[in-house]
Amino acid sequence: MSKRTLAILAALAATTIYGLNHTIAKGVMPNYVQPFGFIMLRVSGAAILFWTCSFLGPKEKIEVRDWGRIIVCSIFGMVINMLAFFKGLQLSTPINSSVLVTITPIIVVVLSALLIKEKITWRKAFGIFLGFTGALLLILMGVEVRQDAPNIPLGNILFIVNATTYGTYLILVKKLIEKYHPLTLMKWLFSIAVIINLPITYTQVMSIEWSAMPMEALWAIGFVVVGTTFLTYLFNVFALTQLKASTVSAFTYLQPLVGILFALATGNDSLSLIKIMAALLVLAGVYLASRKPIRP
Repeated sequence: MSKRTLAILAALAATTIYGLNHTIAKGVMPNYVQPFGFIMLRVSGAAILFWTCSFLGPKEKIEVRDWGRIIVCSIFGMVINMLAFFKGLQLSTPINSSVLVTITPIIVVVLSALLIKEKITWRKAFGIFLGFTGALLLILMGVEVRQDAPNIPLGNILFIVNATTYGTYLILVKKLIEKYHPLTLMKWLFSIAVIINLPITYTQVMSIEWSAMPMEALWAIGFVVVGTTFLTYLFNVFALTQLKASTVSAFTYLQPLVGILFALATGNDSLSLIKIMAALLVLAGVYLASRKPIRP
């Protein structure tokens, strides 16, 4: 099997894990782990794994002038981003989350225009309009009465917060990725996230009753910590060694499909006309906003 084939499989595996995460993580909350407590488990587990693997990489020292950017990246990428997503997942539904998280490329286009003055073409502008129309459709009209989704509109808004902060993180972290080895960067980003998240998540972490937790819940927690937080990053890094960034990012379009099919197959969510329309608008918007123009 060629390295390119392995890279494609790695990118597909990362997208599949992300898609499954919407349903698996929600199944644990809030009965066994509260959303903020889950984040502490996630960042601390990832920090341990990245520090362990960092010994396989080069020994690098972070320059003093880069610490400010690293702290800001950690706040956007591993604190606000994760807290908003998991709280949103507790309040809303797996299908809503799997659709709305894919709006991140649109957020990146908008923020790039605001922060680094990248030009927005009419095609991108139309894509942004379609994407946000789909998001608003879910927020304003995708309301259901569900015991496991107590506040769907607020949860959907938190998914937008998640996409916005993660998009900001992607822009800010770009310079650091070009300068430092991924393992060096990740171990510090997650370590800082542990410190910042600790006072926010402490109460919910301490309320976890590990002795009363069934094996299914322990497996789900392990999946989120090892799979969603750690393996997906490693898979995408490997994929980027053989594939273009645009090719790897294209796998994002599969995440809603995986998320929706898994949620339906496990009986954890259902499709409605509003959800289908919103998903189509968001995906069309993401495609138009993120597609690179064809050069003559």
